[in-house]
Amino acid sequence: MEEDAETRKISSSFLRDHSYATEADIISTVEFNHTGELLATGDKGGRVVIFQREQESKNQPHRRGEYNVYSTFQSHEPEFDYLKSLEIEEKINKIRWLPQQNAAYFLLSTNDKTVKLWKVSERDKRPEGYNLKDEDGRLRDPSMITVLRVPVLRPMDLMVEATPRRVFANAHTYHINSISVNSDYETYMSADDLRINLWNFEITNQSFNIVDIKPANMEELTEVITAAEFHPHHCNTFVYSSSKGTIRLCDMRTAALCDRHAKFFEEPEDPSNRSFFSEIISSISDVKFSHSGRYIMTRDYLTVKVWDLNMENRPIETYQVHDYLRSKLCSLYENDCIFDKFECVWNGSDSVIMTGSYNNFFRMFDRNTKRDVTLEASRENSKPRAILKPRKVCVGGKRRKDEISVDSLDFSKKILHTAWHPSENIIAVAATNNLYIFQDKVN
Repeated sequence: MEEDAETRKISSSFLRDHSYATEADIISTVEFNHTGELLATGDKGGRVVIFQREQESKNQPHRRGEYNVYSTFQSHEPEFDYLKSLEIEEKINKIRWLPQQNAAYFLLSTNDKTVKLWKVSERDKRPEGYNLKDEDGRLRDPSMITVLRVPVLRPMDLMVEATPRRVFANAHTYHINSISVNSDYETYMSADDLRINLWNFEITNQSFNIVDIKPANMEELTEVITAAEFHPHHCNTFVYSSSKGTIRLCDMRTAALCDRHAKFFEEPEDPSNRSFFSEIISSISDVKFSHSGRYIMTRDYLTVKVWDLNMENRPIETYQVHDYLRSKLCSLYENDCIFDKFECVWNGSDSVIMTGSYNNFFRMFDRNTKRDVTLEASRENSKPRAILKPRKVCVGGKRRKDEISVDSLDFSKKILHTAWHPSENIIAVAATNNLYIFQDKVN
């Protein structure tokens, strides 16, 4: 990000068409795989779309960064819980990739209740010359078969197939908000509002409850789990965040049920900032370990905080995402925007962090230089290969020509979901039903 923070280049913009947008087309999660060659998005219609990065060709070297549709499949369908008379919507809440072990790719996708393990594989050959059936697949009369043929594999057009290998269901009473693959690659966890379950990839009919914060009397409920993630290197360690702005780090070696945390991260509240909205805006919407495993990043409504695992009493860094909204909390409460759940991501080297805002703005903070930049993902300024210009929000006083006033921000255009390529400066930004992919300026 250093010298090119202000000059991000669009490699391939809006991969979905805005003109036919429906509620089902709204992107609800974005995730790169471990190599960055594939990018998966999930939407409110229960679909998963996977994009694959173009291989570099000699005659078109600049096309290397472009991502094109690789596979699209319906991951979840709408269901109905007859016992509770509740509709279970098909919206994909989270996607997590597993590291690639062979030619096929595996990913986990979840809606509110059910996690599925999908295998995505390629097929470019088909068998021909069966003995017991004809070319159309109809069974032949065995008495009519006079010669034995040896079936052969013939080349065919490349076909990408997505098949569900495991379905992990019936383990969550409340809505699943997080899934996280363990570094042992044998287990993963799924978290809902009050419980976290540990699963083995091979066992679908039972899971192990590792956190349960449900009080005996639900009237005494004061907080809920908002996000959870495994440590990237230590398979026994995980964190979960709460609606009270706290983060708990748990060690599964201590006890079977991790209700007693190993570490508790909380920043004392400044009494001078206390207001009716304090509790709402302190709720953590996302928690992410750094790739190194040394730091935790959390996102609340107005800020991104970076915590050192060795210091529990306060964050080591706090970044204001859109502090100019502090005076607008009343109207944001009335239009329910104050409950929006923004995600945050690290770059590959943990030196830059990114998170979304309103008006299709997203923010980047360089942890080393302390520089920050506001960029916009929108169709107006996103011609392919165009350079992104930094945006500024005018809080008060005289507005400059290139600034935008706080009062003219569009709160219906919000960037909740972003992803960063694991090793390169390529980012994916979901703006409602459009997916934008930006990369560092290439000379």
